[in-house]
Amino acid sequence: MLSRTVARLSLPIHRLTRSLSSSTMAYSASPATSSLQDQAAAATATAAVPASPAFNTILETVDSATISYPSSDLEDPTPDISQPHTRHVLEQAAKILRDGQVVGMPTETVYGLASNALDSAAAQRIFKAKNRPQDNPLIVHVSSLKMLRSMLKDNEIPAVYSDLIRTYWPGPLTLLFPRSNLIPNEITCGQATVAVRFPSHPITRALITACDRPLAAPSANSSGKPSPTLASHVMDDLKGKIPMVIDGGQCSFGIESTVVDGLRVPPAILRPGGVTFEQIRQVKGMEQIQVYQKHFTDAAMEQAPTTPGMKYRHYSPEAEVVLVEYIKPEEAASGAGSGSESGSGSSTGQYALIMKEIERLKQEGKKRFGILRTSFTSAPPSTISKSGNGESSPAQSSTSLDDSVIEFPLGQGSRPDDVARELFRGLRFLDGQHVDCIFVEGISEVEEGLAVMNRLRKAASRTIYSGPTVFL
Repeated sequence: MLSRTVARLSLPIHRLTRSLSSSTMAYSASPATSSLQDQAAAATATAAVPASPAFNTILETVDSATISYPSSDLEDPTPDISQPHTRHVLEQAAKILRDGQVVGMPTETVYGLASNALDSAAAQRIFKAKNRPQDNPLIVHVSSLKMLRSMLKDNEIPAVYSDLIRTYWPGPLTLLFPRSNLIPNEITCGQATVAVRFPSHPITRALITACDRPLAAPSANSSGKPSPTLASHVMDDLKGKIPMVIDGGQCSFGIESTVVDGLRVPPAILRPGGVTFEQIRQVKGMEQIQVYQKHFTDAAMEQAPTTPGMKYRHYSPEAEVVLVEYIKPEEAASGAGSGSESGSGSSTGQYALIMKEIERLKQEGKKRFGILRTSFTSAPPSTISKSGNGESSPAQSSTSLDDSVIEFPLGQGSRPDDVARELFRGLRFLDGQHVDCIFVEGISEVEEGLAVMNRLRKAASRTIYSGPTVFL
């Protein structure tokens, strides 16, 4: 970890501008930046987005511990940055973003592909780099409540969100707001609302502050593939398509934010994520909150979604994904989907069903299989080894029947936060092993498990039902 003893730079990051020459970079104090209205007007005048050039993508590493926020005030916080390298990288990225290009950045959920949210041409570059469907809205990220108000209709935060914001911002929670004319159609796909999040990751917050603009940022992957939780995942998908990626390490949540529409009655979770249903319904005014596709459906909204993750198949690797639904412990004990594992010392119906299906697929000529494990009666087997770059990679599991099966332990199913953190990394790892099929042991839909199972059902091409599915 970089030393925290470097003398702190005195200028607030949002008051710095950068002048570039062929060999030097200088920082100087500047007047306060123009209003968001002025920025939006300038962006509107931008010419249509040209054909994207091929980029020599820059990868820069930043230690998030070099960024801190001395005050808990969210109105207009200023980051304290202890490393000149961190400040240099942030301003380099901010310059790219102010110039209308895109940058891959870490967040606490997954890596995001950021652009100026007030610039329609910049937003189009997100869609082009990801090959994203044009009717899939983008989430806007802010670094202060002041910035949020400046982009909202009537500059007011709806009162229904006051307690949610106080409790869970900054964090993995996205809220729907009435859209103002500042927000381009490309961001909302023509909808009357805009989805906004105040992230907690210090690099994300500091970069937004450095730009002095809200940033639109979907996941930084090729559309439809598993979301990236490491900078290497972003490089795998988008190297050569975008100018820069900031490496901030592995994302702490590992799945996307929860999206809440508090403008409807009753309020609704449109996409489960890092803040759980159980947590949200404890907040004043959210006691009757419903979950989309669990408590209600809306065909019109699915065809014209107000938020990402509602319409299209997502999170899918190249290999076929087969989800084996969760079995309650009492059902497994009574023989539903019964079968014992070979060599692991635990007995789960899910694993037995997987091994039976693998034998069937071998008869069809498939040769290589992956399993994302969650059903351990004791600690998961030690199948993780460290590579030279510090990233974890699973070794072949001793529980495999032969060398054709690779297991990746996601963690205990009773710890859905651990499973969520490793899910996309596991899918990408096994896909990189060129398996024909990836089996996933489903988990109970409580707490983060609701979000995990939401992502798995979108990723899976088929599901094996071994007994009644558990719902809240």
